[in-house]
Amino acid sequence: MAEPHELTMLEQATAVRRGELSPVALAEHYLLRIDRLDASLGAYLTVTADRALDDARRAEQVLVQGAQGDALPPLLGVPVPVKDLTPVPGVRFTSGSAVFADRVATVGTRVGELLHEAGTVLPGKTNTPEFGLPAYTESRVGPPARTPYDLTRGAGGSSGGAAAAVAAGLAAAAQGSDGGGSIRIPASCCGIVGLKPTRGRVSPAPFGDISGLAVNGPLARTVRDAAALLDVMAAPTPGDPFPLPATDRTFLGWCDAYERTPRRLRIARWAQPDVPGVAVDPEVLVAYEKTSVLLAELGHDVVDAPQPLAPGDRDAFTPVWAVLSALAPVPPERESDLMPMTRWLRDQGRAAGGLDYARALAAMQTVGRTFTTAVARYDAVLTPTLAQLPPSVGALRDDADPAADFGAQIAFTPFTGPWNIAGLPAISLPLHWSADGLPIGMMLGAPHGAEGPLLALAAQLEAAQPWAVRGAPPGFE
Repeated sequence: MAEPHELTMLEQATAVRRGELSPVALAEHYLLRIDRLDASLGAYLTVTADRALDDARRAEQVLVQGAQGDALPPLLGVPVPVKDLTPVPGVRFTSGSAVFADRVATVGTRVGELLHEAGTVLPGKTNTPEFGLPAYTESRVGPPARTPYDLTRGAGGSSGGAAAAVAAGLAAAAQGSDGGGSIRIPASCCGIVGLKPTRGRVSPAPFGDISGLAVNGPLARTVRDAAALLDVMAAPTPGDPFPLPATDRTFLGWCDAYERTPRRLRIARWAQPDVPGVAVDPEVLVAYEKTSVLLAELGHDVVDAPQPLAPGDRDAFTPVWAVLSALAPVPPERESDLMPMTRWLRDQGRAAGGLDYARALAAMQTVGRTFTTAVARYDAVLTPTLAQLPPSVGALRDDADPAADFGAQIAFTPFTGPWNIAGLPAISLPLHWSADGLPIGMMLGAPHGAEGPLLALAAQLEAAQPWAVRGAPPGFE
């Protein structure tokens, strides 16, 4: 019989519902794995063992009360960690910053409430860099998050802890957030599935969303788990700034569509970054070509398309990102405790006036319109997720030169940010591996609101080339 952590999230939920797996036993199993394995991985910033066992006992009470079938919460008794950019009342909430190392959240979020209502168990808060700003997960509040496929290399960011936890079997799935690639980057580095939904698909309540860049989304080992977790998260809230109409079916239902004969899709592809001087690793390009062939073999029309953005188009992103970094309420006397890149961005953000921000936001929206128009001609778009293989811990970070640090991050992640600028859905899939056994993610994007068809296509690829056959990373079996 499989170990509990070898089961997918949905398999765990089914086993709990059937009485084959105790929620308390499942929580204890994960807590033991976290205690034994996480010191080398850096997936969690805070482990909430008491909270997890309390949640698990409540799940067992629900089972004892005799609720049957669909009356049970969909993920009853399943551990799902929350990224430490998302507050959970009564739980340590650092935002990845040493400035807030001892802060405890007093308010929560709608996405956290939805996970609780779905019956999930909270094993802890996952590692994130300071305020979620970098594409790596390294900070002064905890150890670096590392990919379990090579512990000398980083897990990516900013949902690096969430991705590492899922990849190493310290959670079956996890909540993350993505403002410039922060779900897809670590998904690629850690060899799992990471979905950035359409802008507005997941409510930011009770908070606002002044830029529209960031959205919550799932990280999981399988496409079906990612779809099921999105079903839980994607509940609109009155007053949402970017409301979307309700879908006509569940995302899991869309995901299962690959079992029927899918229609022939027109899929664009490009692997040329819009950033001058950025080169794509040869092994990434080989994986890109193999994915193109696989899509064609599945019956789709794969066509080369030009990179829709011109050099300099994305420059409007940086001042908007800088203003967002400056919103964190850091006491003036604690500014020196921030990471150098954080201080560099915050200085830029504070220097921008209201008119500067309005102009940058308008320019960014214009770029998003250009990108959206190009994508709308196709059913999906294929690109690499990242331009490079997972880098060594510390390779991107440059405390002495934050501008160089930021530039290195852009060179690492040139394909992810435009999907945030445009607000379109995109998913990273662990379809390929380097000669040294490092994961190489391939990214599929889709037009506005098309997560359903995108998940169906992703599920079709997973069925044709299942990555689960590789098994767990060595040392995390």
